[in-house]
Amino acid sequence: MGSGTNAFSYLVGTLIDLYITAVLLRLLLQWVRADFYNPVCQFLVKVTNPVIVPLRRVIPSIKKLDTASVLLVLVLEFFSVWIASQLSSSPMSFEQIAVFGVIKLIATLLLTYFFLIIASVILSWVGGHMRHPVIPLVYQLTEPVMRPFRKVIPPIAGIDLSPLFALIAIRFLLLLLGW
Repeated sequence: MGSGTNAFSYLVGTLIDLYITAVLLRLLLQWVRADFYNPVCQFLVKVTNPVIVPLRRVIPSIKKLDTASVLLVLVLEFFSVWIASQLSSSPMSFEQIAVFGVIKLIATLLLTYFFLIIASVILSWVGGHMRHPVIPLVYQLTEPVMRPFRKVIPPIAGIDLSPLFALIAIRFLLLLLGW
């Protein structure tokens, strides 16, 4: 494969992965019932609405699950893997694309939480007095993941070790996925 094909594959894959992450973050923010008047939420809504709104007209939500967004993320991930497969020297079968797409999507979700937890730890050290709109979102997004660890691991001498164990668990799951 030539350098032009590698560059094109990188560019297309990165742009699709960024959009997948935006839709995934929107889904997670809906899940934690974040304040959608927050400027970061408004950005994600404006970036993802052109695709999600038409899909919602066709695909209804199931209770609180935004199935249109879930379907969009899956289709984009499969498309991303398919493009990478077609540009490689050995294309994958449909089954391989589906399995790898789901694994890649789960890995993206885990990596998103990994970096959000690291961000929350750093913000707890230095961001207590800052009033940036992303700070409450980081805490809202990480709380559902951190809550089970906080129930099991109490703070020791005022130090919360639950983020460390959450990061270890996420890394363990990523290794199980082969990531």
